[in-house]
Amino acid sequence: MTRPSTLVAVAGTGTEVGKTWVAAAVCARLRAAGTGVAARKPAQSFEPDDPPSGTDAALLGDATGEPAERVCPPHRWYPVAMAPPMAADALGLPPLRVHELLDEIGSSWPDPAVDVGLVELAGGPWSPITHDADGIDLTAAIGPDVVVLVADAGLGTLNAVRPAFTTLAAIAPVIVVLNRFDEHDDLHRRNRSWLVDREGIDVVVGIERLCRTLSGWPAPPSR
Repeated sequence: MTRPSTLVAVAGTGTEVGKTWVAAAVCARLRAAGTGVAARKPAQSFEPDDPPSGTDAALLGDATGEPAERVCPPHRWYPVAMAPPMAADALGLPPLRVHELLDEIGSSWPDPAVDVGLVELAGGPWSPITHDADGIDLTAAIGPDVVVLVADAGLGTLNAVRPAFTTLAAIAPVIVVLNRFDEHDDLHRRNRSWLVDREGIDVVVGIERLCRTLSGWPAPPSR
């Protein structure tokens, strides 16, 4: 197995917070700068009428230059908008097991090893990703060098970020990305300040800063 030089787990505080957008933007920016990148989506579920070009695997593949089928094996594509193990049940497909996903991720990295490899989870940290594991379990199993935790910047941010950060930080260093951050929004600014000043959390609000941090890992990020 050719583990990436820097292995990044991309988690979200919940659904629809922009995990895939952040992961794809990072990959595209790093790739444009000459950094070797790859992305993996261990399992994906989606609306049955979604076009193939709009799936998470396709978006990540466009950003990294990889086929969508390499980002996520086709037998892990579930056209039902549910957590992957629930989608598999609904479709009458075999159960998902975490050791199978780990084998598929590990054996699919490019050789020679890329500089940065991202593994995007499904849903929130505690969302089931297999019948025997959730996002926290999978993150611990892949042993990332760093976790990127994507969160919304508005109401509910502190309540969502704090427990997820605490749990993930027991596995690896965590960088929080406040997606859709608006510098002119007072609540957004206060959320960022609270997390940085009171919680001591590294918070990023721009893709460029996140790329600089990840490409220089394990150098400590500067605020």
